[in-house]
Amino acid sequence: QVQLVESGGGLVQTGGSLRLSCAASGSIFSINTMGWYRQAPGKQRDMVATITSVGTTNYADSVRGRFTISKDNANNTVYLQMNSLKPEDTAVYCCSLLNWLKPYWGQGTQVTVSS
Repeated sequence: QVQLVESGGGLVQTGGSLRLSCAASGSIFSINTMGWYRQAPGKQRDMVATITSVGTTNYADSVRGRFTISKDNANNTVYLQMNSLKPEDTAVYCCSLLNWLKPYWGQGTQVTVSS
């Protein structure tokens, strides 16, 4: 049983910063990919950033240069540092884990950026 527990969402003003964390537990293969996706009301879920177990990162164009994803492999924890936040970043952010080619998702954490 794999579980993902997220933390760090909240309300912030435009230009502010937040840091999201996601801890994975259970039977986790050492070679995996973790990441963050987000879904705004009425929109589809979009990839924000992903990181592999060897540190290869991928970012959505809309967040590149403002967000940084990092990973603690020893503790199966992924972080998302979000700077220069904009109102359009408002969404539910979900942590993801691709483990043995099977995707797992966290419950999501709300990020709201006020203008």
